Amino acid sequence: MNNSELIPPEVIEAKILLIRGMKVILDKDLAKLYDVATSRLNEQVKRNRDRFPADFMFQLDKKEFDSLISHFAISKSYKGGTRKLPYAFTEQGVAMLSSVLKSKRAVQVNIQIMRAFVKLREIISTHKKLAQKLKELELKIESHDENITAIFDAINQLLAPEEKPKRKIGFDVKEKTYPYKARRK
Repeated sequence: MNNSELIPPEVIEAKILLIRGMKVILDKDLAKLYDVATSRLNEQVKRNRDRFPADFMFQLDKKEFDSLISHFAISKSYKGGTRKLPYAFTEQGVAMLSSVLKSKRAVQVNIQIMRAFVKLREIISTHKKLAQKLKELELKIESHDENITAIFDAINQLLAPEEKPKRKIGFDVKEKTYPYKARRK
C-alpha cells in the first residue's frame, strides 16, 4: 500500500485540534491512526518520558476534556472506558512518537501526519497573508472614500448655481457728514 493511500489526509486533518493555543492530536486518535491500543501508545510514551517535554505532550485537565465533549457533542463514551484524562501531542510530540513506536505503519502514518501539520500551517499562513492584504485594501479604500467624497463636494459646489447677493428694496439711508457746519448767529 502506497504511503498516500494509507490514511486519507482529511481524516488526519480532522483529528488536529487547537488546545491551549497549540495544534495537537489526542492519544486516542493517534492510537487509531497507528492501529495500536491507546494504552500501548501511552505505555511507550511513559517508558520514554524524557523524549516528551511539556511542549511535545501534555495531559488535558478535566475542564478541557469536558469542553471537548461539549464542543464536539460527544457522549461520555468517548473516553472509551479509560479512567485517565487524554494526552495531547503537539507536532513535535507526534514526530517523537515514531521513534518510540517502531513499526513500519507508525513511520508511514507519522509521515502523513507531518504533512497534514505542514498543510495546516500553509493554510493558516495563506489566511494571514490574505487577511493582511484585505486590511491594506480596506485602508486604501477608506482613503479613496475620503478623496472621492472631497471630489463630489467640489463638483457639487461647481454645479450649484452661484448665488448673487440680493439687493435690498427701498432706500438706504446713510448718515451724511458735512464738511462744515452752519453757524448760527
